[in-house]
Amino acid sequence: MTPAPATGERDPVLRITSLRKNYQALRPLRIRELTITAGERVALSGLDAGAAEVFVNLVTGASLPDEGDVKVMGRSTAAIADGDEWLGSLERFGIVSPRAVLLEGATLLQNLALPFSLDIEPVPPGLEAKARALADETGIPEEWLHKPAADAPPAIRARVHLSRAIALSPSMLLMEHPTATLGDRDRAPFAADTARVLDGRALTAVIVTEDREFARRCAHRLLALKAASGELLPQKRGWLW
Repeated sequence: MTPAPATGERDPVLRITSLRKNYQALRPLRIRELTITAGERVALSGLDAGAAEVFVNLVTGASLPDEGDVKVMGRSTAAIADGDEWLGSLERFGIVSPRAVLLEGATLLQNLALPFSLDIEPVPPGLEAKARALADETGIPEEWLHKPAADAPPAIRARVHLSRAIALSPSMLLMEHPTATLGDRDRAPFAADTARVLDGRALTAVIVTEDREFARRCAHRLLALKAASGELLPQKRGWLW
């Protein structure tokens, strides 16, 4: 795995301070302070599926905190002026989420071509080459490319989500519980493929996960959220990490 950038070596690409966001849960999401620099990969534990969705929405500016501030590339998400500016800002992010929708009746090749064009019937030759490159990068076997997404098992679907998230070369990858749908046998291979992609692209990443092995393989730091206070506690590498 590529080493983490040295402290102070790069400016923060994400900085969250004194955040509080109410949502439909027993307590609001709180994050006291989180700073991530370019090329750094941080795994966050202690956020369930609902909190992970809220977190991603806050980072992308889809929602704003009730208190505190979220800055991406040095600019507060609260400073986004309108919907057009927000849509343009989304190009900075690749999102791997179980909420993402696949076209179940379309082939995996067509699904992989979607980030580039809605004209996928048939997939134009130039886009097919891009889609195949994504499949190769994320470990999707050739024999699956012309099968419908509905037939794909969870391990293949997870790689399709990863492929689409990196298709447009984002500056930051956001992952919501990426192994939650995978069986025990599939988690380690997917972690290895994800780590290879992250290393190869030198991507900044925030990975919300309770999967310690995935975090160990893919992240430079693991932080555990103390929900009541919003404190993020560093977890030391050891036999569990």
